[in-house]
Amino acid sequence: MFNSSYDAKLDPKGRLVLPAKIKAAIPEANGSTLMLRMAEDYCLALYPMVEYRKLENKVKALNIHNLEQRTFQRSFFSTVVEVELDSAGRLLIPKTYQTYAKLEKDVVVVGNGIRIEFWNPEQYQKFVIPDPAEVSGQMEKFLS
Repeated sequence: MFNSSYDAKLDPKGRLVLPAKIKAAIPEANGSTLMLRMAEDYCLALYPMVEYRKLENKVKALNIHNLEQRTFQRSFFSTVVEVELDSAGRLLIPKTYQTYAKLEKDVVVVGNGIRIEFWNPEQYQKFVIPDPAEVSGQMEKFLS
């Protein structure tokens, strides 16, 4: 389970050092493959392989003979790439993914349950940080 948010930085080569608490929560850490996806709202989503496989199986199960489902499958699989954590806890974010998420130097790393999200700080403020009263209303609406 991933939670909380952290400030991080991309180095000039496009590598991101994961915060220690996030890295410790990844079951496969150090040298194993993780899956990075261009996600909703112009962020990037990093999945441990076990969680990615669950999602992948749902997408693969869609009907390839249905135009809408086939189009979604193409969009989904064309926006996913394998990445590896090195021994220093860094992962290389491909340039096209950096461009999609508008990542430059500063990155907000957010634990979101089963995945980790990487955000441009301005986009994060726009899409994620709501008014506390709004959060309270959402908790009542979705959790009551």
